[in-house]
Amino acid sequence: MEQKFSFDYLDQLKELLDIFPHERFEEIGQALMSAYDKEKQVFIMGNGGSGSTASHFACDINKGCCYGLEKKFKVICLNDNMPTILAYANDLSYNNIFIEQLKNLLQPGDIVIGISGSGNSENVLLAVSYAKEKDAVTIGLSGFDGGRLAQMVDLPFVAAIDDMQKVEDVHMIVVHMLMQYLRKSL
Repeated sequence: MEQKFSFDYLDQLKELLDIFPHERFEEIGQALMSAYDKEKQVFIMGNGGSGSTASHFACDINKGCCYGLEKKFKVICLNDNMPTILAYANDLSYNNIFIEQLKNLLQPGDIVIGISGSGNSENVLLAVSYAKEKDAVTIGLSGFDGGRLAQMVDLPFVAAIDDMQKVEDVHMIVVHMLMQYLRKSL
């Protein structure tokens, strides 16, 4: 049974990768390169597993893309400052943990990346909505049917499968692909 499970899991993941949206990937890569060229900031956020992906993404771009280079990307993961998150969650609402941080830092032309497996994480949606109001470029990584996130961002990337773990698998593949794409571009 174990062997059958592993074959089924990987077969479904292969099917998902066979419909990979290559053009959208290129658009996201180009948007990030534009931010680098214009010295704009990139903010990334997510909850739970998507929060881990956001942290990993920021690390890969800040260190992996720029190691040994004089000019660096300016990437901040909004879910990495726990005292700030806890203060906003306690004093306002968990829904405000990302938007309030953006109010301190966001400039027009910056990039805001929301990662939400369901595409419906209210705190991500509020921050993305604020980013759009402030003329930031918005990118969303989601799964399932894309949720509300895919409908509101400038560049949606949807891992179109109703399985959270496979959605998160694809998001990590995209993060690693973008890291190598950006490094090669530099």
